[in-house]
Amino acid sequence: MSEQIDMAKVEAMAGKVIGDVAGAMSLFMAYLGDRTGIFDALDGAGRVTVAELARKTGLNEKYLHEWLGSVSAAGYVTFHPDDETFSLPPEQALVFAREGQPACMQGFIQAIVSQYEEYEQSVEIFRSGKGKPWGEHTQCLFCGTDRFFRPGYQANLIDIWIPSLAGVEEKLKAGARVADIGCGHGSSTVLMAQAFPNSTICGIDYHAPSIEEARRKAEAAGVTNIEFQVATAQDFAGNDFDFACIFDALHDMGDPVGAARHIRETLKKDGTFMLVEPMAGDTMAENMNPLGQIFYAFSTTVCTPNSLSQDVGLGLGAQAGQKRLTEVLEEAGFAKVRRAAETPTNMVLEVTG
Repeated sequence: MSEQIDMAKVEAMAGKVIGDVAGAMSLFMAYLGDRTGIFDALDGAGRVTVAELARKTGLNEKYLHEWLGSVSAAGYVTFHPDDETFSLPPEQALVFAREGQPACMQGFIQAIVSQYEEYEQSVEIFRSGKGKPWGEHTQCLFCGTDRFFRPGYQANLIDIWIPSLAGVEEKLKAGARVADIGCGHGSSTVLMAQAFPNSTICGIDYHAPSIEEARRKAEAAGVTNIEFQVATAQDFAGNDFDFACIFDALHDMGDPVGAARHIRETLKKDGTFMLVEPMAGDTMAENMNPLGQIFYAFSTTVCTPNSLSQDVGLGLGAQAGQKRLTEVLEEAGFAKVRRAAETPTNMVLEVTG
């Protein structure tokens, strides 16, 4: 039987791909604008011509002309056709220029660019079914990941997430021992050390270069109630912790059950484990949305390969969902799991017992 083709559907799909290609190129242009300081130069400058922007940035006027055409067509920069000028209103500046603001997306964009940088290796890993440790990714991914998550932690960790947990804020104010597992560059570790000077915060990560960067950030912040160790979530040193936390990292681990079990063993009997994970439903059908599309993609090239590179290689994936995460935590011996808070991108689970 001959195949029946609905050309309207073909045209619709081709149109979608064109839109996706436009988006992919726009993200690359946004990355160029971030790395060369164009967005910073536009922020607060009002309406400028290409020539004025070239003088302000020291960049090639012809390159700027083409770049501005692309990002203006994307809606990232505002073009004023009446006098052929360009501007960056505050709403656009918050997303593209103002580092540290919760709305700034440049870290996310940088992490995406890092995946294209590694495309040949990603194809080979995908084809072979082998794993790829976190430490074998480009530095661009480490920096981009930290840049993306840091503003969210700054906006939520101290003022919303920790207060949503029963009794934890009071313990931290009085003085507690805290384990921040999978701390990466230490943004969450430093935030807690600054907010709770009576507590001792221990940042733990198996990636030594990330711990080195975390130590530099802690020193720059001037916090002294902080310590770091290079270790996995299954074997880090210490016990009698009042509070433990993992931010967007449990699903990356080869043995998340073993990690959660070790955390439980190192917590005090009345201790609390806060697990922050990407927002997801419990079924793939619930994740058929742009956020699920993004997280599944990163999981394909970053999260699942890291898990498969380690012992057990459970491969939870970045869209595990609360039900599956609860099964992991209960298998590790925890008795109670409660969703304490959430943002559009994260769920916060309070784990006790």
